Amino acid sequence: MKKFSAALAVAAGLMISTSAFAQGVDPNLPSYKPTSGVSGSLKSIGSDTLNNLMTLWAEGFLAQYPNVKIEIEGKGSSTAPPALIAGTSQFGPMSRPMKSKEIDEFEKKYGYKPTPVRSAVDALAVYAHKDNPVNCLSMQQIDAIYSKTRKGGNSSDITTWGQVGATGEWANVPISLYGRNSASGTYGYFKEVALFDGDYKDSVKEQPGSSTVVQGVASDKGGLGYSGVGYKTADVKFIEIKGSDGKCYGPNAQNAYSGNYPIARFLYIYVNKNPNQALDPVRGEFIRYIYSKQGQEAVVKDGFFPVNQGLASEDLKAFGLM
Repeated sequence: MKKFSAALAVAAGLMISTSAFAQGVDPNLPSYKPTSGVSGSLKSIGSDTLNNLMTLWAEGFLAQYPNVKIEIEGKGSSTAPPALIAGTSQFGPMSRPMKSKEIDEFEKKYGYKPTPVRSAVDALAVYAHKDNPVNCLSMQQIDAIYSKTRKGGNSSDITTWGQVGATGEWANVPISLYGRNSASGTYGYFKEVALFDGDYKDSVKEQPGSSTVVQGVASDKGGLGYSGVGYKTADVKFIEIKGSDGKCYGPNAQNAYSGNYPIARFLYIYVNKNPNQALDPVRGEFIRYIYSKQGQEAVVKDGFFPVNQGLASEDLKAFGLM
C-alpha cells in the first residue's frame, strides 16, 4: 500500500495543474502523427482489466496503419510475464506491478529487466447494488468484510449490511461477496491493499473477468464487489472509502491523483526492451500512440484516468523514444 502511494505521489507531483484536466486529457500531450516504415504484427497477453483499453488503442492505431495486425488476449495479469519471457507476446498488460520473482525470471533469460509503460490510472472501485443504502466504508470495514484474517484491525467479522450502518429491511441482508480469480492482478492488488496482505474469505465468489464482478453485484441485492472504475453500469453504485482524515472519497480522477482515494493504481504494459537496442518501429509507434492525445482520450473513453505529459515524457525517454 505504501509502495503504491509513493508511486502515485510521484505521478501527482508530475501533474501540471491536475485539476485543469483531471477529467480530461492533458492539453500538453501531442497529437499522434503517423510515420513511414511501420508494419508487422503485435500480440498482447495479460490483464483482463486492460482488455477494452488495449482494444481501443489497437483500433486507433490500426486506423493509422491498416496493414499492421494486432491480437489481444486478456486472461489475467499473471499470464503477462510468462508470455513476455517466452516471446509469444510483445506487450504484457498488467493491473499490478510485476512481482520481484517475475522480474527475476525475465532477467535470468534476457539479462535485463522488462520496461513498464505506465499507461493510465485506475481507481479500483468497490461496487454495491444501486438500491443499497450504505454509501461509505472504511478500509478496516472492507477488510473485515472480505478477509478471514482481519489484518486491518477491525475487532469483529462483518457479514451483514446492518453491521455497517444499514437499517430497516437492509439490516439483516447478508453481504454477498464478489471478486476476481487468483490469476488477476486486481485480485492481488485488492488483497495487498484492502486486505492488508491478509487472506480472502472462502465465501468470495471468484469471477473470471472485471465485468462479471459488476454483473454479479447488479443481480444480487446484497452484493459487494471490486473491479476497475471503468466497468460501472446503471445497476450498481460506487461505495466511497473513508480516508485517513475521516472523510469519504469516491473513485474519481482528482481523488486518485491526490492519494485521498486509497485503492488507486497505475495500469502497466510491460515490454521486452533491450537497453542496447532501439525498439522496432511497430512497438515504438504503438507506445507513442498510447502517450498521444488520442491514446489518452481512449483512456478517458474507457472510464480510466489519463496520465499527463510529464509522466509520458519520462516513460518515452525510458524507451528511447524521445
